[in-house]
Amino acid sequence: MKKNLLLLGIVILLAIIPLFMQKGAEFGGADGQAEELIGEINSSYEPWFSNIWEPPSGEIESLLFALQAAIGSGFIGYFVGWTRGKNRTTEKDKNKTNAAHR
Repeated sequence: MKKNLLLLGIVILLAIIPLFMQKGAEFGGADGQAEELIGEINSSYEPWFSNIWEPPSGEIESLLFALQAAIGSGFIGYFVGWTRGKNRTTEKDKNKTNAAHR
C-alpha cells in the first residue's frame, strides 16, 4: 500500500513540476486551430455556447485534459480487467462442475 502511494505521489510530481519549470510556454491544441480556420471560412460564425470556466493557462488546460484521459483509460482498463477476471472465474466454475458430474 505504501509503495502504491509513493508511486502515485511520484507520478503527480512528474505531472506538476514541468508546469513550473517552463513558465510562459504555449501548448496549442486542435481546438484553437479549428476556431481560427472556422473564422477564416465564415467570419460571421457565432459559437453555440461558451465555456463555463476558462483555465488560467494552456498548461493547466493540458494538465486537466491529460488527467481526464488518464482517469478514463484507468476506468476502461479496470472494467476490461474485471470483466476478463469474471469470465475466467465463471469458466473455472463450469470446468469444476463438469468434472464433478463425470
